[in-house]
Amino acid sequence: MGGGIRKFIENAGWPRIIIGLFLLSLYIAAPFVNVRVLSSLSDTLVRVGMNGVLVLAMVPMVQSGCGLNFGLPLGIIAGLLGAVTSIQFQVKGLAGFGFAMLVALPIAAALGFFYAQILNRVKGEEMMIATYVGFSSVAVMCMAWLLLPFNSPVMIWGYGGSGLRTTISTEGYWRHVLSDFLAFGSDTGAFYFPTGMFIFFFLMLFLVWAFFRTKTGTAVTAVGSNPEFARASGVDVNRMRTISVMLSTVLGAMGILIYEQSFGFIQLYMGPLYMAFPAVAAILLGGASVNKATMTNVVAGTFLFQGILTMTPSVINSLLQSDMSEVIRIIVSNGMILYALTRKTQVKR
Repeated sequence: MGGGIRKFIENAGWPRIIIGLFLLSLYIAAPFVNVRVLSSLSDTLVRVGMNGVLVLAMVPMVQSGCGLNFGLPLGIIAGLLGAVTSIQFQVKGLAGFGFAMLVALPIAAALGFFYAQILNRVKGEEMMIATYVGFSSVAVMCMAWLLLPFNSPVMIWGYGGSGLRTTISTEGYWRHVLSDFLAFGSDTGAFYFPTGMFIFFFLMLFLVWAFFRTKTGTAVTAVGSNPEFARASGVDVNRMRTISVMLSTVLGAMGILIYEQSFGFIQLYMGPLYMAFPAVAAILLGGASVNKATMTNVVAGTFLFQGILTMTPSVINSLLQSDMSEVIRIIVSNGMILYALTRKTQVKR
């Protein structure tokens, strides 16, 4: 019994256990400060479903030795292009969401390929260059959103203006098209479970898990574990890294479309700028390192990050009888990101 507990602590790590206990304490404290537990749990689950695939996008690059994907905005931009194209052509419902995916994925694959060629030339400095790629791509798109030939009245600036708006609603197109699929909840509306989002999330988890059990996936992991040995065994290191970066970018494009259909809005311009940081923090909180990540790390990290981000403002607001939710959310979010980034250690595989 004692050995089992020690093994659990060793595998999970004290920081992660403390974070989990803190989240549990927030749920326990919630009823005593008039915060509805079911409603809070529902909000947490919705946020997990919204962000899960974006966190999953970290896994391929981590496994290939390219490190944490701070260039995730590149994949997000591909998803945004798919989203606005879908609305431009007035495709609605599940077909509209599928059309957005159909447009976004080839763009993401192409961007991922060129992104990989850059990373293959800067081995050892991938995360720094990835951050530059992510930030600079957002800056370039800030100009592109004003120049691209979209003219849908629901997307362009009003009064005959040119360029796309900062925020575009998906209402009437494909808002909640996945979230509401087979969704269920309580009669009072206090609880809501977005079944469709979780089906998609777990399907993506399974596909990525299955990929890493194929010959190619094993080669990708071998490159991340020991590139010299992999090269000596006949593995094309640069090709495997390229596959991992393309896969990560494609998952990023999928992830932002899942996020948008749940959130109800497409956020352009500076919207994607910092979206990599919560995903990075979540997977690190889940137990991943810069050179190893698992599906368990994705699920646990996403739930811990989004759970604390949801519960802390609610409980503290009710406790202090104040309306400081957004300030608290920013402090907690940035605090978890900072903590996670200071723990990006390597592990032996």
